[in-house]
Amino acid sequence: MIPIHDSQRSFSKPVMTTLIIGLNALAFLFELSFDPFTRNDLIAVLGFVPDHFRWITLFTSMFLHSGWMHLLGNMLFLWVFGDNIEDILGRMNFLVFYLLCGVAAAMGQYLINPDSRIPMVGASGAIAGVMGAYMVKFPHARITMIGWFIIIFSFDLPAYVVLLYWFALQFFSGFGAISDVQSRGGGIAFFAHVGGFLAGMALIHLFKTRDLYRQRRDLLW
Repeated sequence: MIPIHDSQRSFSKPVMTTLIIGLNALAFLFELSFDPFTRNDLIAVLGFVPDHFRWITLFTSMFLHSGWMHLLGNMLFLWVFGDNIEDILGRMNFLVFYLLCGVAAAMGQYLINPDSRIPMVGASGAIAGVMGAYMVKFPHARITMIGWFIIIFSFDLPAYVVLLYWFALQFFSGFGAISDVQSRGGGIAFFAHVGGFLAGMALIHLFKTRDLYRQRRDLLW
């Protein structure tokens, strides 16, 4: 099941959300400009490797992706949920919030597996933070989902149902992924998603935005 649209109206253009999506796309095209061996070296240098902790890679790793599906899936989630959080935070505050959530996500995975030598890449931790903030601010918005079982179909669900289900899936999958990483040497950093989501739920309270949002809404209505 994939979210494709939400019912929550935005009162400003998602300039920063669009810019972040563009930067991720450009970074991925930059990755593709190298041969596979050089690309792996690039990821090893700019990805976040817990066993070789470097602060700068907490940020650079957010803009790297392992493949087209990884990139497109992350950018779809950011597009669906990011515009409303940017709307209530403002563009620069949204950027700061996004980056903080990405750092918190990487640290969440680091705390679980600090000895890992596998580079972590992807925007999903930061986007999980955006989803956590959406959960706090717009729990009753309707999310349009698409699914498939022989045929493709769509349906609407409350945001809190979608997001709580997603969070539970990440949380419980994380425990299975620990043994998977140990046995196969790779996998999805589920606890980065968990850490990012919880960070987003907490950090959104540090930004006083609801009164400004209501003022804009009242003026437009």
